[in-house]
Amino acid sequence: MPDEHITDHLFHDTLQLLKDLIATPSFSGEESFTATLIQCFLQNRGVQTHRMLHNIWAFNYYYNPAKPTILLNSHHDTVKPNNQYQRDPFQPSVIGNKLYGLGSNDAGGCLVSLLATFLHFYNRSDLAFNLCYAATAEEENSGDNGLKLVLPELGHLDFAIVGEPTLMNMAVAERGLMVLDCVATGKAGHAAREEGNNAIYICIKDIDWFRNFSFPNVSNTLGPVKMSVTVINAGTQHNVVPGTCSFTVDVRLTDAYTCDEVLEIVRRHVSSKVTPRSFYLNPSVIDLSHPLVQAGLMAGCKTYGSPTTSDQALLNIPSIKLGPGSSARSHMPDEYIFISEIQQGIKTYTSILELLVLNLINNHVEEVY
Repeated sequence: MPDEHITDHLFHDTLQLLKDLIATPSFSGEESFTATLIQCFLQNRGVQTHRMLHNIWAFNYYYNPAKPTILLNSHHDTVKPNNQYQRDPFQPSVIGNKLYGLGSNDAGGCLVSLLATFLHFYNRSDLAFNLCYAATAEEENSGDNGLKLVLPELGHLDFAIVGEPTLMNMAVAERGLMVLDCVATGKAGHAAREEGNNAIYICIKDIDWFRNFSFPNVSNTLGPVKMSVTVINAGTQHNVVPGTCSFTVDVRLTDAYTCDEVLEIVRRHVSSKVTPRSFYLNPSVIDLSHPLVQAGLMAGCKTYGSPTTSDQALLNIPSIKLGPGSSARSHMPDEYIFISEIQQGIKTYTSILELLVLNLINNHVEEVY
């Protein structure tokens, strides 16, 4: 099992790194300085790093292309602080067991815990797998220059641990996201003369369908597909019947349907023109018998289906979402993480990988004999 002395040493260093990251603004698309902090932190410990824009990644010292590769990924960008902050969001401060600061919980605690875990295993020559640590950008805005950009550069990946605050519960499924822009077209006219065809009334019928429709296939882990109308726009002045009405629908996908299938069903039932913004934030699910899940269970993690979307949606390999901190604290004013959560995160991550070492070695022995 993990050497506690090494883990404690890495914990001290990575906690300081987290404080430095908090003190350095890293809004989505503006993560250059935090990327440099992470890159230097690794290089100062003898790790060869790779960089593309604001994304940093590295492989374990004894990388062997014949072995499976596990991705350890989290993001170092943050949202902008909301106007309800009472503390300086860029001033890392420790009060008791709490570390305050923007990005401390989402997802700095996960980022540094995975980094400490990677360094713990970096020089191990007995691993039955490779490790790829990737600190990526633009997760918060689902941008094109984060994990999506660098995935082709990481080589073949077999499975992944995505660091997001989950209270160290293991998300074995995650909802996907598809945003639909809908436009109903009527005919403008003078309201006093009852002219035209009111596009708002067309929208009402379509919105009512979105509100009440139930998809017949229900995911065993994530439940039903959920659709919510979140934005609506129409009209220019009080005496003009609007000729167009636009609205936006937030669709939370499950593994029961593909994006294409959901879009086809929607278009079949509404009269508005429906345009999806993207197709790449897919739902994910991993078999409970997968070695990664089994190792997580043995390390004491509980499983659940996550209603929120992360960079896990970009992966087409088996993955779990797991990390210290709580998603309830993400984007909240005066964001914080418990220091003990980071300690537990490092301990659990290292335990999972140690268990995978044994599991994969045993599987290899069984295949040989």
